[in-house]
Amino acid sequence: MNVVKLELAPGLGRHLRAGHPWVFRKALDKVPKIPPGSVVDLAENGKFVARGYFDPHSAIAVRVLTRNPRQNIDAAFFAQRVKQALAERRSLIDLSDTDSFRLIHGEGDGLPGVVVDLYGQYAVLKLYSAGLTPYRGLIVEALKAAVPELKGILGRDEVGRDDAEEDEGRGTGRMLWGEKAPELLSIRERGATFLVDAWRGQKTGFFLDQRENRYLIRRLAKGREVLNCFCFSGGFSVNAALGGAKSVFSVDLDPDAIALARENFTRNGLPAEKHDFLAADVFKLLASFREEGRTFDLIILDPPAFAKSQRAVQAAIDGYASLNRQALGLLKPGGLLATASCSARVGPDDFMGAVKEAAFKAGVDLAMVEERYQPPDHPIRLQFPEGRYLKFYVMVSV
Repeated sequence: MNVVKLELAPGLGRHLRAGHPWVFRKALDKVPKIPPGSVVDLAENGKFVARGYFDPHSAIAVRVLTRNPRQNIDAAFFAQRVKQALAERRSLIDLSDTDSFRLIHGEGDGLPGVVVDLYGQYAVLKLYSAGLTPYRGLIVEALKAAVPELKGILGRDEVGRDDAEEDEGRGTGRMLWGEKAPELLSIRERGATFLVDAWRGQKTGFFLDQRENRYLIRRLAKGREVLNCFCFSGGFSVNAALGGAKSVFSVDLDPDAIALARENFTRNGLPAEKHDFLAADVFKLLASFREEGRTFDLIILDPPAFAKSQRAVQAAIDGYASLNRQALGLLKPGGLLATASCSARVGPDDFMGAVKEAAFKAGVDLAMVEERYQPPDHPIRLQFPEGRYLKFYVMVSV
């Protein structure tokens, strides 16, 4: 294994020794001209600190893979990391009625930039750094060995940016190995059935991080009139209907997502004709409902990430406040607001502040009844707070 040695700027080794996996270009004494994926050893005052892979196209020049100088970055390394991640999932998640979960969650599993979602007998691999391209084959082999029941592995377009959570994954996938995946994959989640567009859908095709929150909505929806904004393929909507909701109104800007949501109702034996599906702008629809005086018992807000860059954070916070204020104007007394943010750059305190501001301006008193973050298959390393992105709160109007 050929290793390039790089010297860190003084004082930066402490963060890497503590466990942070990123090294920005400005933290290097000199930035070498080496190919993407080159193995590099990071040193401080000549002493080894960590080993990682190099990405010349990203502001994050090196992503750390190990702090053990005796550990090689080879097939055995990737096989061990994948095997360990799978064992953790099987021990932490109830898979008795679920066949889909996040198998590899990047930095949280010691493989920064690597995401693998398992959808039944197919895996979707997404690489978020050009520096990972040379290791794609090793990762595929590690997945095949760890999950022998796999029929195929589908790859999504890589990106060479450090704003991974903003990538919508709209590029068409390609088979990396095995039997060609169907146009739509059928998966099971908490006993429900969903069709997933792993070839072209957002991210890898489905938002597995909301699995337990969807199940929570199933428990809360009984007898309620539900509005699901940014419904995508209807995950929350299906669960609300399965939980006995009186009616479910699902809205998303994407007509294809609405069509898939309707199909997911049918797949679960739910009469789609008894519910509403609309391809429309959520903000305009909320304003229209307000003018009509229409109200709901349960409103779900799960928008895409609002903060496209660090400069956009304040605008994103304002956007969350505006969205929640509009929704609260349609919430019945005693109703529930389930509101989420997947913007990593907007922290829990800022998001909660936006919801508080929304409630104040809407003249609604809210009480928190559920506060949730990422599920066990989306782990957050304590030394990597940037990995905390999902916030999900359920409030009751009192």
